[in-house]
Amino acid sequence: MTRKHDGATLTERAWPLAVHEARPIQHYGAVVRLPIALDASVCATSVENLNQLLADTMTLRDLYKKHHWQVSGPTFYQLHLLFDKHFNEQSQLVDAIAERIQSLGGVSIAMAYDVAEMTLIPRPPRDRDEVPVQIARLLHAHEIVLKETRAMARQAAEAGDDGTNDLLVSDVIRTNELQVWFVAEHLVDTPRVPREG
Repeated sequence: MTRKHDGATLTERAWPLAVHEARPIQHYGAVVRLPIALDASVCATSVENLNQLLADTMTLRDLYKKHHWQVSGPTFYQLHLLFDKHFNEQSQLVDAIAERIQSLGGVSIAMAYDVAEMTLIPRPPRDRDEVPVQIARLLHAHEIVLKETRAMARQAAEAGDDGTNDLLVSDVIRTNELQVWFVAEHLVDTPRVPREG
């Protein structure tokens, strides 16, 4: 449909649709039935678990970015790069977890205020901390994620949700364990110069 307006031709299709409030197509917490050969109750439990893990993984990801920006000291360059690498790996996990939630028929959380409300990881101060404090905070966050992921993986396996179990074991646990190793090695007390004899 077109119409004339002050000498210009306006096309209805070109007008931006500026509707900010509409009825949701799916409420958070509701699970839609998809033909994936899993009972709706299994999907709902996995979705709930995965949303908790998603909130904690997003928090851990952002913690890496905070420390990437704020790291200092003699290992600045190495940690700056390592923290950014881990941030990117956590970002990939965030995407994989959110997509699994959607593929189970759920709705994944997405906004920072929902993450802040749900996460089990303690909120860090806005301040800039020394490297050992940053590393200890990251290791504690990893431990929270790993503990909950192992419990969720067992629950998914017992329920027959092999896709969720595989994601949790093959991706989330293995990535977090490897990152713990890389980060924890920075706390080993070794001299910077070889000791004499």
